[in-house]
Amino acid sequence: MMQTTFALRRQTIVMSCPPVKQLLDLWPALRMQSEVFAEFQRITNQNLSNTFYAELDRHTPRLMALFRQKASRTGKNADALADIFKVHDEQVLHDIHSRRTTVLHALPVYLREDTSGFFQTCVDGLDEPGFGDASVALLTTISDNSMSRVHYQPEKISVVLEGEVVATLPRLADAFLIFQRIDQDN
Repeated sequence: MMQTTFALRRQTIVMSCPPVKQLLDLWPALRMQSEVFAEFQRITNQNLSNTFYAELDRHTPRLMALFRQKASRTGKNADALADIFKVHDEQVLHDIHSRRTTVLHALPVYLREDTSGFFQTCVDGLDEPGFGDASVALLTTISDNSMSRVHYQPEKISVVLEGEVVATLPRLADAFLIFQRIDQDN
């Protein structure tokens, strides 16, 4: 059905630029990860997850080395990177998912971007997530009250656009993947 309504959806987005909530009310299937991937395939003729993960994984070793080098210096950004790598190094399992999470958290720090409104954390059942005036956020829901800036085993990661949770995923890299696709529509 989404394939059939693609032209109408595209016209609606281009002509009226509806808010995310209205767009999702019109086409609720866009809340499903498989439909987001299919939409990307329709627009670009590329497999979103394969392309994203292949490029991320290709650059991860060099980025990790670069970030570690910066973390060994002094300064505010170096301290923030050192904190990220301290948590990373404490992980029992250093699989591809933990490396992706580390790189995705470290990249904006390295680039000196303010991510305080973008990366948000809440404790499952205790905190009521408040998105403030953030138009875009990735909300990490955790089970304990850890003060870490990076969480490798979250309960869930939610993609938030215009104050509305549009997708809930198990890992940070998956949330970035969905966020990137949804952000291109707006």
